[in-house]
Amino acid sequence: MLNRFAGVSRGLFLCAALLFSGVAMLAAGQATEQTEARAHVALFTIKGAIGPATTDYLLRAMEESEDNGGQLFVIEMDTPGGLDAATRDIIKHILAARIPVVTYVYPSGARAASAGTYILYASHIAAMAPATTLGAATPVQMGGMPGQPQPGSQPGSDDSGDSGGKEDADAEKKNGDEATAKAGGSTAMERKVTNDAVAFIRGLANRHGRNAEWAEKAVRDAATLTAKEALRDNVIDIVAKDPTDLLQQIAGRKVALESGEVTIAEDVAELPVQRYEPDWRNELLALITNPQVAYILLLIGIYGLIFEGYNPGALVPGIVGIICLLLAFYALQVLPINYAGLALIILGALLIVAEVFMPSFGALGIGGVIALVIGSVMLIDSDVPGMQVSRKLIGAIAGVSGLLLLALLTAAGRSLRKPRPVVEQALVGRQAVVMEIQGGDILVHVGGEIWSASCEQPLVPGQQVTIVKQHGLTLSVKPE
Repeated sequence: MLNRFAGVSRGLFLCAALLFSGVAMLAAGQATEQTEARAHVALFTIKGAIGPATTDYLLRAMEESEDNGGQLFVIEMDTPGGLDAATRDIIKHILAARIPVVTYVYPSGARAASAGTYILYASHIAAMAPATTLGAATPVQMGGMPGQPQPGSQPGSDDSGDSGGKEDADAEKKNGDEATAKAGGSTAMERKVTNDAVAFIRGLANRHGRNAEWAEKAVRDAATLTAKEALRDNVIDIVAKDPTDLLQQIAGRKVALESGEVTIAEDVAELPVQRYEPDWRNELLALITNPQVAYILLLIGIYGLIFEGYNPGALVPGIVGIICLLLAFYALQVLPINYAGLALIILGALLIVAEVFMPSFGALGIGGVIALVIGSVMLIDSDVPGMQVSRKLIGAIAGVSGLLLLALLTAAGRSLRKPRPVVEQALVGRQAVVMEIQGGDILVHVGGEIWSASCEQPLVPGQQVTIVKQHGLTLSVKPE
């Protein structure tokens, strides 16, 4: 019986294995057909300031598109600029891409300013729609834009002249920087940042055979061009009125990838265009890394922890404070912040709360509001559009803090003007509840406390009484 059962089991197992193998082969065949049929043009969008969320969205979407059979990457761009780290990450990914990347300044009226110009120069094909502009790529400050000196790397420096000329130029630059440093302080550092940005964008221009002279001019003199002028000066490759026109013009073009030269398919305009939108993860990251939101989360986190410290066991302020503070610190570690500004914000919040518990007639509170405002202005160390804390938001926070401080001082003033009752008569007139009667001892509950009481009339537990006299720790009461 056991042998027969074992034989039947082996037979069933073999049939199941064969069935599973057949289903797997059929699914694999269908997947192969779907993969072949999924060849498409992947369309991405960069709109607004370029930050960590933009990098995350673009890199993840490109990887997803490549896995799904993407044959060409098209980036529609309209940006005023962006952060250095985020821009360089995008450029590194574009340069190492195994699929041609087309950056298209679109729609009409859009711009590829500052960081957008670097991305446009890094792309395998640079295109613009009519009535669009690019340029103004001067680094606005060290921490906020492409051009920040990076240790161990100077993109484009290998395209300089011979070694002797380079040594002479470096010596001349060093002498000039030293003279400028003695005369003007921080100007030497600004020149270093600008020179690094020039080397970076010239390297990108030489890589794709574009106008390196104008690229340097865009960095040093903040030069700009329209789409028609950019095409004339060999800054871009194509002017296209819409994405369909763009695909028709790039069909059959040869581009140089990291792996070698490839030719874009002649029928690329016939491929379906699949748009990749930011998912919930990118939307959340974009929300958190918004300087306005990060600033508000920081304040909520600080105040939440402070109130939890003054009211242990409340839980809600502490939990909300910790969550908001962690989110704020995550956002701030990817944003260019000034740590002195962060310290001033924390100090200001502490002083404002200290005014509540240690009244100083406004000295602590006013100092806290001033520290909060100054720290808020200093917090985001960047001049990049869209990467700053709004002055209106700072003014609103300061106004609310000032009103709360004024209300606190008003309440404190009123309390000081009130006549103070005699300590031994503070409970007279208040109501109490009889808790327990043991022999001749009566215990009553009043104001969260249990007191000994006496009464000339009989009482029962739970009865409402009124306090008529206070003798030390004993109360005289009468029934309601």
